[in-house]
Amino acid sequence: MAKLFSGLVQQGAWSCLDEFNRIDIEVLSVVAQQLSTVRNALLANAEQFSFEGSVIKLDKKCGVFVTMNPGYAGRTELPDNLKILFRPVSMMIPDYALIAEIMLMAEGFADARVLSQKMVKLYKLSSEQLSQQDHYDFGMRAVKSVLVMAGALKRAHPGLRD
Repeated sequence: MAKLFSGLVQQGAWSCLDEFNRIDIEVLSVVAQQLSTVRNALLANAEQFSFEGSVIKLDKKCGVFVTMNPGYAGRTELPDNLKILFRPVSMMIPDYALIAEIMLMAEGFADARVLSQKMVKLYKLSSEQLSQQDHYDFGMRAVKSVLVMAGALKRAHPGLRD
């Protein structure tokens, strides 16, 4: 992680670390110390600073963001010294029907609204009534994959009805 953060701060790059709370607590403690060092350098308006034994330049445009899904098995609670380095933002479940409708419209389907509602209902029922095994995915990724495939079929066979 030190190499990642070193590169980010020197280049002024941003990083989004997905499902951050799946990292082991021991690693999170080290990450907290590293990010605290970067934050202190930013607050001090430093041009360069000592990071993990090397003096590196600091581009103040750098940023680190994390996503977390709390409450699931295998997730850890962030240590307090790491928690204070991030601003929490709550997210809500997206409107799958609206997203599907827009994607279907973009793919050229005239009955996008009706089709999207049917599609979402199908996936909702599937997720509720079919196997709950982890390898079955009835989320947005699966919906998007089917919609993209439907668009490809529509382009391949333009004469077919929606």
